[in-house]
Amino acid sequence: MKLDNLIYDNNGKKVYRDGDASIKLFDESFKTADVLNEALNTARIEETGLNIPRIREVTKIDGKWAIVTDFIEGETLASLMEKHPEKEDEYLELFVKTQIEIQNKSCPLLNKIHDKMNRKISESDLDATTRYELHTRLNGMKKHRKVCHGDYNPSNIIITADGTPYILDWSHATQGNASEDVARTYLLFWLDKKYTLADKYIRLFCKMSDTALQYVQSWMPIVAASQLVKGNPEERELLETWIHVVDYE
Repeated sequence: MKLDNLIYDNNGKKVYRDGDASIKLFDESFKTADVLNEALNTARIEETGLNIPRIREVTKIDGKWAIVTDFIEGETLASLMEKHPEKEDEYLELFVKTQIEIQNKSCPLLNKIHDKMNRKISESDLDATTRYELHTRLNGMKKHRKVCHGDYNPSNIIITADGTPYILDWSHATQGNASEDVARTYLLFWLDKKYTLADKYIRLFCKMSDTALQYVQSWMPIVAASQLVKGNPEERELLETWIHVVDYE
């Protein structure tokens, strides 16, 4: 494998292209369990039939873990939306349609989103009263078994020359309530300061999936609390606003 064509470098992960293969190389900060969990998630999602890069190999290169997959030739949806703002509505519809397709799949061996969110709330530095309220809110949500991507944003969608969308990065995949995943995508748009796009996205998703807007919004305190655990000081003020945005019942 050749590591001379770097195409991505961020947060301790480097992605190289080697012919028709993509090599994701993790630095020493990544735990073995996390790398293998990402590979396992990807392998399980393959079985759903979704368009994703197929795993070829999990290996070590110079003592660092690497996941080797098919290389998908194309352009990210984020790049296309930036280059062609006049097509924003068209691209956003494709984005939502693809997310609904993901959520229509089931993958019984994935970790459960309720378990993950309960753990994240417990790990946060929020006060005990707020943590209790968040746990109570979460445990009152309906428990579904839909595939949830966990980091669904336009940068993780590759559009090929024939217009086929491929979904990347399944490291955060879980199964559970689809509205949590929608609330997270909405929050990611906000954190990226794309407020108008966030509003268009959530309203389009609710229309296309026949989901109540209020129900998706009720997940916002939970996903904001889970994002808070990442410890990004630049995000904290906004996240705390979302955590307290809805009065608890």
